[in-house]
Amino acid sequence: MAVSTRRTERPAGLDASTLTEAFQLTARAHPERPALRLKDDGFSMTWAEYADKVRQVAAGLAGLGLERGQAMGIMLTNRPEFHWYDAAAMHLGATPFSVYNTYAPDQIQYQLGDAGARILVTEQAFAERVEGLDEIDHLIVVDGDGGVESAAADEFDFEAAWRAVEPDDVLTLIYTSGTTGPPKGVQLSHSNLVAAVQGFDQVIAFPADGRVISWLPMAHIAERACSHYLPMLLGFTTTCCSDPRQVLAYLPEVKPTWFFAVPRIFEKLKSAIEAGIAAEQDESRRKASEWALEVGLKKVRLEQAGEPVPEELEREYAQADELVFSKVRGMLGLDAIESINVGAAPTPREVIEFFHAIGVPVAELWGMSETTGYGACNPRDKIKIGTVGPPAPGAEIKLADDGEVLIRGPIVTSGYRNQPEQTREAIDSDGWLHTGDVGELDEDGYLKIVDRKKELIINAAGKNMSPANIEAKIKAASPVIGQAIAIGDGRPYNVALITLDPDVAPAFAGQHGDEALLTEVERGVAEANEQLARVEQIKKFKVLPNEWQAGGEELTPTMKLKRKPIHAKYAEEIEALYA
Repeated sequence: MAVSTRRTERPAGLDASTLTEAFQLTARAHPERPALRLKDDGFSMTWAEYADKVRQVAAGLAGLGLERGQAMGIMLTNRPEFHWYDAAAMHLGATPFSVYNTYAPDQIQYQLGDAGARILVTEQAFAERVEGLDEIDHLIVVDGDGGVESAAADEFDFEAAWRAVEPDDVLTLIYTSGTTGPPKGVQLSHSNLVAAVQGFDQVIAFPADGRVISWLPMAHIAERACSHYLPMLLGFTTTCCSDPRQVLAYLPEVKPTWFFAVPRIFEKLKSAIEAGIAAEQDESRRKASEWALEVGLKKVRLEQAGEPVPEELEREYAQADELVFSKVRGMLGLDAIESINVGAAPTPREVIEFFHAIGVPVAELWGMSETTGYGACNPRDKIKIGTVGPPAPGAEIKLADDGEVLIRGPIVTSGYRNQPEQTREAIDSDGWLHTGDVGELDEDGYLKIVDRKKELIINAAGKNMSPANIEAKIKAASPVIGQAIAIGDGRPYNVALITLDPDVAPAFAGQHGDEALLTEVERGVAEANEQLARVEQIKKFKVLPNEWQAGGEELTPTMKLKRKPIHAKYAEEIEALYA
């Protein structure tokens, strides 16, 4: 088992004012520590080697004309080259940003044009899609004929370039995936990221030799911060996982000390563990696992209710942990976790309870692209399931009269690129960002996100409901359900469109038959309805024959529902449910 080392001193990078300074301080402090690697050490690079590569690539990019303040596009899978090309551009004072790999040529063209990028870094898998884009002077294919090092100019002064970078320089652009209209480029500065990492370090117990996996799209602020920027300040080792579907297979080998995922990952992992228990042929082992889960859930629910845990239950839990849970954590690769977080969408309470029961303290957090992915986070020693935690250090949070969450602090963006009017709409004269999220604050100051302000269902009787809450219940009720959208705005009752999970549903149908598959969906919806108020319940639903892909017509690249496009595309199916 990989054991984490407790910190005995403050990481040098935490006291930097820019990411370039942090990178250089970390590389000097830990030259021999692994910085970037692939699974099973198919590739590994130390911090000293990483720093040397960044210097070489920066010289080449400068030779191609990349200067301070200019943007550079990157369209890559999660591979080591992303890190050194992004870091190299950053050291020039430029603004590297990532493009979602699922985007069509016109979407890519829009972002490159909006950013003013004349250089695009990509790989052979995407080269055909980006060849011939307007106003691109240099297309760099990292797995093609070679890198950019040969373009370096003799007079290039790397030291002077990175030292000239200032805290308020724009570090990157995070293009909001947008459920309507073209995406907006959120401008994040070096000071935004430094403030966010310094704040996270106060909330999360980062060890001295942290390990993370890079697997979510780098165009998403959560992944960019988690596996790219945090390591620069804290000296983490990043393992690159180019296929996000394989991330769970990376856990046992990497044994991450911090892991962040979207809710669907934890839902699938819970289903897989439960299925494994149910399929256990050894009756004594199966009963031991069932007993352990029952004990774990009892303990978690008492703790969450603020009630004392009886000594006998504590002893039983210690036994359950030794006999069952410790082995499960080891098998999953979560036995070295210092902190494990979930965000980007609501997570069903029963999913988080399950992981707490097996000794994996999953904690919800909340942030936005506009807040550097930072805002509220449950502290490990006082997690409140059902909330995203109290305001994180340095962040001020309050609720407007209509419940909208407002936030301000050094982590808030300076604005949207080329969109001053939308910037003024989002950030008021007192510096408060109007998030569009509706929330509640409890007596301890913990924040609960109810839903998006513009997405609440108001039915024909005037009742306000959270579609996200309804949808989370449906998806959690059965592993065969992939996606669900609740519909009912201005209607007499709620209905749903449902898609099947592309991995679980075919296997279920192969074992039990198509009719049983539909029966399982019906059972799942019925179970979800039991947990909802009568007015929230789904009265009718339709299972769609197609899968919804991230970045497609129905889902954003970060798996958020594109509600208006879905309503338009499936208008006939929706009307039929109300016929």
